[in-house]
Amino acid sequence: MRIVLAGHNVDVEVLREIRNDLLEPLSSGLARERVESMSEEELREWIAEVRYRTAEFLEKDNLTPEPISAAYARISRDPRPVDELRAIARAEVEKARKSNRTIIFGFGHSSVAEHASFNIDVIGVSRYAVEEIQKFRLLAFTEKSQRYILLEDDFVVPAEIREAGLENIFISAIKSQNACYHRLFEKLRPWVFKRNPELAESKKNHGTLEGWAKEDARYIVSLATEAQMGMTISARNLEHVICRCASHPLSEIREYGKKLFKSIEGVAPSLVKYIDASEYHVKTRPELQRTSEEVFAQYGYLSASPPAFAKGDVSLVDATPDADILVTAALLHSSSSRPAEECRAAARAMGDEERTRFIAETFRHMKGHDSVLREFENVRCVFEITLSAACYGQLKRHRMATMNTQPYDLSLGVTVPASISAAGAEADFMGVVEETGAAYRKIAEAAPTAAPYALTNAHRRKVVFAANARELYHISRLREDPHAQWDIREKSASMLRLAKKAMPATLQFAMGKHLVDETRARLFRENSPEVAAP
Repeated sequence: MRIVLAGHNVDVEVLREIRNDLLEPLSSGLARERVESMSEEELREWIAEVRYRTAEFLEKDNLTPEPISAAYARISRDPRPVDELRAIARAEVEKARKSNRTIIFGFGHSSVAEHASFNIDVIGVSRYAVEEIQKFRLLAFTEKSQRYILLEDDFVVPAEIREAGLENIFISAIKSQNACYHRLFEKLRPWVFKRNPELAESKKNHGTLEGWAKEDARYIVSLATEAQMGMTISARNLEHVICRCASHPLSEIREYGKKLFKSIEGVAPSLVKYIDASEYHVKTRPELQRTSEEVFAQYGYLSASPPAFAKGDVSLVDATPDADILVTAALLHSSSSRPAEECRAAARAMGDEERTRFIAETFRHMKGHDSVLREFENVRCVFEITLSAACYGQLKRHRMATMNTQPYDLSLGVTVPASISAAGAEADFMGVVEETGAAYRKIAEAAPTAAPYALTNAHRRKVVFAANARELYHISRLREDPHAQWDIREKSASMLRLAKKAMPATLQFAMGKHLVDETRARLFRENSPEVAAP
């Protein structure tokens, strides 16, 4: 595992100073003719000057985001222009650091640390660790895709499995999965090309077709497979991540947290302080699990009511009552000066068709890349979804939603891509799944927390997924589009189909982005001058 600081924000005036006072004067002296004409003594003097001036800049210690945080913290109480405050902070970095410590950790104004951001390379972590790393909401990630890159045999062996003496069983299962992955790709590639002859005619489409074969072959690859990503994070969230990682039961996550802190240690010492394990994070989940067992021991005999709406692996378990009325009321409120109760009364008095037309007006000028109005955040849906690890890997990217996960569960079976069955490779696939299950059960006896590393992208878990209507629009636009991967596309389509039963007017325009322009034109054909009559 390698965690590398790739970059961080720096006051642009520092960069200008380096360019104007150091780089330009030095580069002007780098003309080949001048260097070649220098005597040995002149060359030594020139090199000494370069070293001296470079050291001068480095001694200022202002290649850090801390002066920006300190300057912005002063805005609320200092009337001077903010660019002047930045100049003062740049000139007195130690004072800026002292100010940061007082304001952030003394007064508790943690938002000041958000003005410092870091770019981090995350290399050689497992896909299982990625699930934990990407749980944090206010970060940006771009991850190596198993859909587009042909995978090698790189994987992580967890310390828990090594310490339990089960390394051989684990490695044997992973190597069997990886060998199957390559066999599947060799079968799926010609099958995909044969199934799409028109696309296969042009070489420019071959990468796309091979990608389709890779994305289905990867379902047999383990959660131990190495991944890499680029991450951008503020200092405030960095501290939160490091503390949570220090409290995690898996050694890989704890190691990640330590290396993450080490990568930025010394760059911004005044912005990151609380990095030790938290008793709250260490104890709360295990104690909650024990308490849950007591609850089920007492009430587990009660029969459960089926969800109101369900489709396959997706159930709508809860939705905001009168959602269409609430969204209409919110739109009326923000578009007038009437009190909220009056807006709600008017929305309730409207008929269903009238509310549908009123909400539809918010879509009149919408394009496929536009977000729906914020009033749609007033209502939400809650789903329970049974999904593969591959599908979860995409669903978890919707971090503005709320996800609560159960562990991977062998009793839920696996998701087998239809292409694998059609290409005659299902028996091979399921044989490796059986071998994986045996290894998982063996490992779970001695190292239960690390056993899921052996599972594949096809193995399944249950997730409770809650999202407001605005986020559901985003999911629909992105995941119901034909370019979306089939697994997440199917789950998203099921979610939206169920959600529309609970709030039909609110979600009337929720669809893949490929349909937005056509649907908008049809919806407003009579009133839109930009659309010609048929």
